[in-house]
Amino acid sequence: SGLRGADNIKRLPYTRQEAAEILKISPPDQSIALLDFKATKSFVQTADLTQYRIVHFATHGLLDSQHPELSGLVLSRFDEKGQPLDGFLALEDIFNLKLPAQLVVLSACQSGEGKLIGGEGLVGLTRGFMYAGASTLNVSLWNVDDAATAQLMAHFYGGLLGSQHLKPAAALRTAQLALMKHNEWKHPYFWAPFVIQGEWR
Repeated sequence: SGLRGADNIKRLPYTRQEAAEILKISPPDQSIALLDFKATKSFVQTADLTQYRIVHFATHGLLDSQHPELSGLVLSRFDEKGQPLDGFLALEDIFNLKLPAQLVVLSACQSGEGKLIGGEGLVGLTRGFMYAGASTLNVSLWNVDDAATAQLMAHFYGGLLGSQHLKPAAALRTAQLALMKHNEWKHPYFWAPFVIQGEWR
């Protein structure tokens, strides 16, 4: 499950590079970056996230296909002094967020997956963020490659925030085409895991 899996995760060395590339493109007076110890569950739960048009999570996503309520995102599990923190942002926590962002990007493994429950539909992280107010999500359908995802997101935000001002679906397609040109990432495993859900136009 998500809670048990959070104890055995590995570091994602390319998430810092991913964040740095996105920040290069983002207006500095309209952006905030929370890296390492600053990326805490308490910040996500208490900060005024209503002021942000785009919210990007680059971290581990843990999916529990049998009990989707145990799925979530892994944030910092230690503070700057090395003291342990509750760093697991579970689906229940996400449902309770106030996050009316135009776009939420879950740059994590299987972040778009869930369980089909009768009378409820697909229950997973996407459902939680949409309930919290997000209009559009960019999520993955399988385990993603850290390095390839960092490159994909750099191209995605280049199309989204650059001179072209592409919509999320068009920006994702442009990013996928760019990755396909690299020999090491031309297999669909690397460029095809992410999809746009919600308002795609």
